[in-house]
Amino acid sequence: MPIIEILIVLFLVLLNAVLAAAELSIVSARPARLRHKADNGHKGAKAALALGAEPGRFLSTVQIGITLIGILAGAFSGASLGAYLGQVLEGAGVAVRLAEPIGYAVAVAGITYISLVVGELIPKRLALQNPERLACIVAPMMVGLAKVGAPVVWVLDISTRGVLRLLGNSGGQEGGVTDEEIRAIINEAETAGVIEPAERRMISGVMRLADRPVTAIMTPRPDVEWVDISGSAEDVRDIILSTPHSRLPACDKSPEETVGVIQAKRLLDAYLKGETPDPRTFVQPVTFLVETVGALEAMRTLRGAEVPMGIVVDEYGDMVGVVTGYDLLAAITGSISDDNQHDEPHVVERQDGSFLISGDAPVDELREVLQLNFPVDRGFHTVAGFALSQIKELPQVGAVFDSLGWRFEIVDMDGRRIDKLLVSRPPVLHRQKTTDAAR
Repeated sequence: MPIIEILIVLFLVLLNAVLAAAELSIVSARPARLRHKADNGHKGAKAALALGAEPGRFLSTVQIGITLIGILAGAFSGASLGAYLGQVLEGAGVAVRLAEPIGYAVAVAGITYISLVVGELIPKRLALQNPERLACIVAPMMVGLAKVGAPVVWVLDISTRGVLRLLGNSGGQEGGVTDEEIRAIINEAETAGVIEPAERRMISGVMRLADRPVTAIMTPRPDVEWVDISGSAEDVRDIILSTPHSRLPACDKSPEETVGVIQAKRLLDAYLKGETPDPRTFVQPVTFLVETVGALEAMRTLRGAEVPMGIVVDEYGDMVGVVTGYDLLAAITGSISDDNQHDEPHVVERQDGSFLISGDAPVDELREVLQLNFPVDRGFHTVAGFALSQIKELPQVGAVFDSLGWRFEIVDMDGRRIDKLLVSRPPVLHRQKTTDAAR
């Protein structure tokens, strides 16, 4: 029995397993985790990063090793083991003309099976389960192999790049991680229980914030409470006593003449002392933001402002809304209610699968709930704006339109503003989904 040949074949299979594990672990390992290990002095992580920085040379090294192993394993299994099995079969009474071919076939099939299971599938499965750990283990050995086979590796790398150029590919790596990939990772983390649903919503809110203009998160002008500093002391006091807000824009007769901001507490303290204060003496400077500025830029501006409130103005300098730190926080975490404000949720799912949605709900929230794909240059920021872009006329209660696979019905108006919409599947689509579910 050719014990030496069997041991050689098993050694070649194990060596193939190491190369297969090295290839997949180093390619799939996350660079951020390897850098963290490397910063802590892990030599294997440094070697893995070096190999990952030159994937062409690394993959050429692996391919050379796997190809040589395949050739040697085939030679031993065919020439030695095949001949031996043929002799065994011939001794067992199999015809001479059949014994040798069957011996070769059995030897090749057996080596192929062992090579696939032990030399490929198992090491690659292990590499996928813990790529960083395995990459740190095998990387130093791969660096040594790359140095030994450097001349051959160089020729193969140059050849590969030349062929890629002929095919119109420079061989450069694709762009970095996209928003969609990050969202997919976050959703997978939530499904696996790594993060809580509330954490996933906040992370999504932070990502949305970078894509939203300040007008998408501000309090629009019709909802802004303001103090007329030219009004009577009684009118100013009534506003201060009735408002739930800690700061109010200070205007001279109209919001078009905003001169600053008044802190309600300071003015209220004066009233409680029995004084009749002049509101003008309580006006503080306020930050003005153009309506085209992004939400993140607005946050950076308010962070360094004396008063954490911004007056959003249009191209004519007129107020279009007010943005505060509360608005920025609510854009990330969702509406936050306090003792004075009891905000209703923007989206309420009903038992029949439909949704009751506020007109002032951000379209990004609607997109997440209904899995809609709005255009980038949509020209609106709220669900009410989306509805107006569809019906293209003054809205009325009962108006219905179909869009993006859903039916939208205006069920409540606040003056000329859309207050509530009922969103459901169109009857045909709903019946089709019900039928498919029954099947």
